[in-house]
Amino acid sequence: MASQVGVVSELWRFPVKSMGGERLNLTAITSEGVVGDRAYALIDEATGHVVSAKNVRHFGSILNCTAAFIDPPKAGQTLPPVRITLPGGEIVTNEGGHAQNALSDLFGRKVRLAVAAPADFTIDQYHPDVEGVDPAGRQNVTVQQKLGAAFFAQAGAPSPVPATTFFDLFPMTVITTSTLRRLAQLRPDSRFDSRRFRMNVIVDTTAVGFVENDWLGRGLAIGSGTTLQVAMLDPRCVMTTQAQGDLPQDIEIIRTLVEHNSQAMIGEARFACAGVYAVIGKAGTIRLGDVVTLD
Repeated sequence: MASQVGVVSELWRFPVKSMGGERLNLTAITSEGVVGDRAYALIDEATGHVVSAKNVRHFGSILNCTAAFIDPPKAGQTLPPVRITLPGGEIVTNEGGHAQNALSDLFGRKVRLAVAAPADFTIDQYHPDVEGVDPAGRQNVTVQQKLGAAFFAQAGAPSPVPATTFFDLFPMTVITTSTLRRLAQLRPDSRFDSRRFRMNVIVDTTAVGFVENDWLGRGLAIGSGTTLQVAMLDPRCVMTTQAQGDLPQDIEIIRTLVEHNSQAMIGEARFACAGVYAVIGKAGTIRLGDVVTLD
């Protein structure tokens, strides 16, 4: 029997991977998630890798860039241009190459704005000097990491996302206020703001603890028609600790997750988790205030 778990309190779309996103009142959901989500990404011309804030040495400041579509994107139509606000307040668009020139100057590395992921979708990911973040035990080191369809190809598994998309693993992400409250109780000096976790849907809940841990393999119904299937807990990384906007850099964010919500996911390997990944069961529209039920 389905049970109500809460209501949608925040909706987010991130037009450019790793940049700050758009807070929405409603959004269309297709088989590929929120329309326009992670539609663009930067490519590092020197390596061919997709730019990510997980590469803190070269691209950590990308979190202080924000991106928004000039016009709302529509399913099945050509993407509208994107407007990017740089850390100093300058606004550029991807029309005429202005954005990538300004971003290349910002990072001191030549980058280009792309609308399709390379076949060998790879990022450079920094594992912080915190025991337990990386199940392989790597600390204070940057490694190459495949994502998206390339990750699943390497694992010999079917991909839940199309080969050209910039999703890390799955098309939708969900977190509850129960999880955020629990983290804040565990480490009251840290700010567990939802922006640190870059989720599409934040569900306002009254339950206690890391409630999403019990959602694996279950269905979520949101509003009058949209359904999601919870596929995997969301393992967290150094991005949650980085400064963005008025949020300070804080390594205790990830340390708290390691200490209090480390979950076995691949064999005996344990990952510090918060929230869940999901695939789309039925497309529709999600609005703020929509009721969320769990089957």
